[in-house]
Amino acid sequence: MKVLVIIPTYNESENIVNVINGLRKYQDNKEYILDYVIINDGSSDNTKEICEKNKYNVINLIHNLGIGGAVQTGYQYALKNNYDIALQFDGDNQHDAKYIKDLVMPIINKEASMTVGSRYVSNLSNFKSSKMRQIGIKFLSFVLKITTGKKIYDITSGFRAVNKDIISLFAEDYPSDYPEPETVVEVIKKGYVVKEIPVQMHEREHGKSSITPLKSIYYMVKVTYAMVVRSIIERKG
Repeated sequence: MKVLVIIPTYNESENIVNVINGLRKYQDNKEYILDYVIINDGSSDNTKEICEKNKYNVINLIHNLGIGGAVQTGYQYALKNNYDIALQFDGDNQHDAKYIKDLVMPIINKEASMTVGSRYVSNLSNFKSSKMRQIGIKFLSFVLKITTGKKIYDITSGFRAVNKDIISLFAEDYPSDYPEPETVVEVIKKGYVVKEIPVQMHEREHGKSSITPLKSIYYMVKVTYAMVVRSIIERKG
């Protein structure tokens, strides 16, 4: 089995070396082959130079496409290179590579088509989101339950893995902004099994999140609308 770790990156020059070093600790195993690709989403810092200096496997996008475009590029790479599983992994060092196996094995064992790394199904994680973000995640989880009948507690988690069928699906079509909740709706409505896996996440070591309080409100409105529309589209389909 070939597993590709997709690492979307924008201005993460202070984090990317630690991300790759952490990932390499878990590349040697008997169950699957673990590769990675960094999608440098038009960074304005020296992320590109650091990746090239260290000979990382990187795709440098000429323009900033946003998280959706960067991640879709990774899925297209996975499809083209015939990977069995693709796993999203943030470039800010908040995700922990020791949980990659936990996300991958249910797919290898055909227990799920998608796995979602969750901070909220156990007490593993000490990471605390802001109050506004916690409220938003709970609300979006409620919207998911209403639209699909499925409960996912950490619906905005970007730490997730998918099988070959969903790689093809995402390579062809992927939302541009804040795509995680919308794509979970799509996957469930298409009849795939989604399993939530307890993981630990860490605080960002360097840099700032791009999500401000004002953007959080915009995010909530836009994502709720996108989830409802996606649910309607998939039902008609």
